[in-house]
Amino acid sequence: QVLLVESGGGLVQAGGSLRLSCAHSGRRFSTTTMGWFRQAPGKEREFVAAISWILDNTVYADSVKGRFTISRDNPKNTLCLQMNDLKVDDTAVYYCAASQGTLSSVAAEYDCWGQGTQVAVTS
Repeated sequence: QVLLVESGGGLVQAGGSLRLSCAHSGRRFSTTTMGWFRQAPGKEREFVAAISWILDNTVYADSVKGRFTISRDNPKNTLCLQMNDLKVDDTAVYYCAASQGTLSSVAAEYDCWGQGTQVAVTS
């Protein structure tokens, strides 16, 4: 059974930075596609970024491209999301997710999810 535990959320002013982490256990992390999704109050869950296990290919939502960076540390079984130049619209609960498939921005492709970590950006 895969266990994903996010950390690093918090309250930050617009323009600031946060670094989210996701600890992965229970499956071979090095061959697992990983992603970040987020859900703001009253909105649908949306894709943020994903990283494949092949060549660490990445894909980002247009809204975060150039500001967020997804990365993975296979020996430490950890996924990270560096978030810079945060905006009020980035306020959401951020979820880490794992997939046994290829790189994807589709939530249904991910079969394991963490409990989420809250990010709040103030103006």
